[in-house]
Amino acid sequence: MSERFDVIVVGAGHAGAEAALAAARLGMRTLALTLSLRGVASMPCNPSIGGPAKGQLVREIDALGGEMALNIDATCMQLRTLNTSKGPAVQTLRAQADRFAYSERMRRVLERQPRLELRQGTVSELLVERGRVLGVATKEGQRYFAPAVILTTGTYMNARVHIGEVNFESGPRGEKTTNRLSASLRDHGFELVRFKTGTPARVRRDSIAYEKLEPLAGDPDPEGFSFMTGKIRRPQALCWITYTNSRTHEIIHANMHRAAMYSGAITGPGPRYCPSIEAKLKMFPDKERHQVFIEPEGWDSEEMYLAGVSTSLPREVQDQFLRTIPGLENVEILRYGYAIEYDALVPTQIDASLMTKSVVGLFTAGQVNGTTGYEEAAAQGIVAGINAARFVRGEEPLILDRSQAYIGVLIDDLVTKGTNEPYRMLTSRAEYRLLLRHDNADKRLTPIGRQIGLVTDERYRVFEERWSAVEAVRERLGASRVGCTEAVQEVLRRLGTQPLRPGQALTLAELLKRPEITWAKLVEVDPGLADVDEAISRQVEIEVKYEGYIAKQEEQVERFRRLEAKAIPDGLDYFAIPGLSREACEKLSMIRPRSIGQAARISGVSPADISVLLVYLHARGGRPQAKAVATRG
Repeated sequence: MSERFDVIVVGAGHAGAEAALAAARLGMRTLALTLSLRGVASMPCNPSIGGPAKGQLVREIDALGGEMALNIDATCMQLRTLNTSKGPAVQTLRAQADRFAYSERMRRVLERQPRLELRQGTVSELLVERGRVLGVATKEGQRYFAPAVILTTGTYMNARVHIGEVNFESGPRGEKTTNRLSASLRDHGFELVRFKTGTPARVRRDSIAYEKLEPLAGDPDPEGFSFMTGKIRRPQALCWITYTNSRTHEIIHANMHRAAMYSGAITGPGPRYCPSIEAKLKMFPDKERHQVFIEPEGWDSEEMYLAGVSTSLPREVQDQFLRTIPGLENVEILRYGYAIEYDALVPTQIDASLMTKSVVGLFTAGQVNGTTGYEEAAAQGIVAGINAARFVRGEEPLILDRSQAYIGVLIDDLVTKGTNEPYRMLTSRAEYRLLLRHDNADKRLTPIGRQIGLVTDERYRVFEERWSAVEAVRERLGASRVGCTEAVQEVLRRLGTQPLRPGQALTLAELLKRPEITWAKLVEVDPGLADVDEAISRQVEIEVKYEGYIAKQEEQVERFRRLEAKAIPDGLDYFAIPGLSREACEKLSMIRPRSIGQAARISGVSPADISVLLVYLHARGGRPQAKAVATRG
């Protein structure tokens, strides 16, 4: 049995769903193969979307025309804006999801998408000939052919679950694994590594003593992730906070040798920024308590998720230590925590388009590339889906750079630096984060999504109306002046800001730049501004207040782009360049950077090596120009 498609997506988790939708929406006849039709966009770990840097990724996926933001807005139980006391560069959204509704809605979206077929099947082999992918074969006996294949296997390749001394072959939540695919990848020359992640216990809702917990409410009038959603008017669920204590830590320390991460049963590293409770006690030995968030898994579910106490300890130890935590003294465990170890690709084997370097037409996205997190997976998925479609059509790939998007930072870090542990996106990784805010993702990326064909007419109309309104209000502030009248002086004194000097006049924009003047206070100076929509006024306030800082960061971006524009020819023999260090030759030959800027970010390539490379390329003269990419309209 065999069939032909334009694009085949292996896996239908968060990466696979976005990849399949993007390819189909760009006109490709697309097949998405999943181990289980019930596992589409499943949430085997924390049932939440967003958070620092992750929320920015979700907004960027939405701005490009992806589905994740719309899906969480439709199925969320609670929405909160994080870091409201800090600057706009690190503010973002986090949503608690109804895990079951989230997966079900995404499955319906895939099933109803024209040109997309969602099927159940276990891919066991890549079909490759002369360095070009031809399709895939399944263990059920089917062969599917396509010029582009996207691997989004998540944590399911050669997966093994560990609970204390017990371990067994399994995917997350007891699901099937795909084991033979690892061997197929190795047969085609790919290097694989073992990584680990984990999850905490789930407990019965009515076995918790809520009176001993701190309630954590959502925003009273939240806005959604998607620029198409606006306000969300549904009821908000409560989450809860409690803490571990010295007795909890005593039990864990006494059984540390039985945890799979420390017994030697697991060989792969876990995510540094989402550690197990065992790892936390090792990393922070002086800390007297650790926070535990108790979060619902769904409106109609009895399961509550215990964020902060991921563990691979034996079941009886989990019973003991959880019941030392306030509010959990009589808790009933429905699912025990576990660690899961799985195969992943070394990500330096892919290029910035997410196509592998050694097999033409083979793309990879998500945790198979060494990342952790639903958001990181979906961000790679939409890029892989776009570029698979563009590859089939013979077009240049979409490559977002580090100054355009967190997605660009994520992919550049993976393909340039690789990762020795599951990679998590952080705001600190983005050197231009003041420009890459969650509030302006549409301004940065919706024109690109429109250019490549993913942004619909309706979405583009909403985008244009929003930014036309922002510009109109900014012009209004720049044109409106207040003079040194007694009424104005009285208002300014009452607002706690410096009164005007005799004869002085300021624009409303200049007043708004003062640190102590918020939009609400500016309305007291000019009551006519009260008619401005809240979302628009908030955007204008950010842009006006941070105008100087934004201009400085844009100057840094220009310097960055000058280095990115210095293209390195394909197939350059670095070992033939006099003066390059041996390490630089090896690293440059392996990564094959597309520009001087990317070469400078490779670990082991020194500034002296970059100088040698620049001199050599200049001496060559007439070198090829950088390939055009669809990143600007």
